[in-house]
Amino acid sequence: MIGLLIPTWTPAIKGENSVRVYEQVLINGTKHQLMVRGVDKNNPILIFVHGGPGYSEIPYVRKYQDILEEKFTIVHYDQRGAGKSYHLFEDYSNLSAELLTKDLIALSKYVRERFGVDKVLLAGHSFGSYIGMQAAAKATENYIAYIGIGQASNFKESELDAVNYCLEEAAKAGNKVDIEELEEIKSRFENGIVFVPRKYKEKYGGGSRLTDEYGDYKNRYLTNREYNLLDIVRFRLGVNNSIVMVDDILQNPVTSLVKRLEIPCYFHMGQYDYQTSAKAAKNYYDSIKGPEKEFILYQESAHYPQFEEEEKFADWLINRFSN
Repeated sequence: MIGLLIPTWTPAIKGENSVRVYEQVLINGTKHQLMVRGVDKNNPILIFVHGGPGYSEIPYVRKYQDILEEKFTIVHYDQRGAGKSYHLFEDYSNLSAELLTKDLIALSKYVRERFGVDKVLLAGHSFGSYIGMQAAAKATENYIAYIGIGQASNFKESELDAVNYCLEEAAKAGNKVDIEELEEIKSRFENGIVFVPRKYKEKYGGGSRLTDEYGDYKNRYLTNREYNLLDIVRFRLGVNNSIVMVDDILQNPVTSLVKRLEIPCYFHMGQYDYQTSAKAAKNYYDSIKGPEKEFILYQESAHYPQFEEEEKFADWLINRFSN
């Protein structure tokens, strides 16, 4: 029982000008968990938008951002109804991607005002790129640039790429059971949008290759300081509650919602990403209009290039945006 209520915090950072924030802030009518870390508060601010829906990255992300904290002030937050932003007696019947986009815009304004900056960098990962892309298009005034990691695109195209990839890999492995199940899944694409079960993407290296996604969550749940046992319960409830937003992705693909950005736009994709297909993301990238854009392909990564090839990702960010 003690583990349920043990205090949570984020560790100190050395430096007279360092910044460390770990608290609940009221954003757009509900409390959001905010984590801000950096060696020098005068560095550029970078807001990360986690994926899911509902999968906070706060429990383990410090493991991958030591380099970035030297050159940027890094902001993470748990989205409405996710992780520590899931409040046990709050009504989430109105939860939608549109609402989360409004939350993100409000949070961006809050961060700008709190830290006294004109604009911030915005990075969205996976589902976070679905709402991040919309925020970047609707509230351009908040942002220096938009960075899409494991960028969402046309869902049906992405899932079709995934099933074809898994079929190829299953054939190489001689797994007849998987081949039969995947062929049955593929046959249903003709009748509408179909999910390729995550277990196949993970099994054949289309989820994470150089890192252990589930191991990260499990290990950091046990050893990190940012979450306690109650927060793990809230995390699981939030994931279950947030699944309704998958319908938003299906009915309103981001490819139809955002066709132009007025700020620089950069996609970072793992070559083996079949959670959000790199091929589908490239097709979306090619269609986007805007002043500046770049597509960066990571040769060894799947859905988490910012973690799987963290030094390459950090080098790109530092060279592009560091003071």
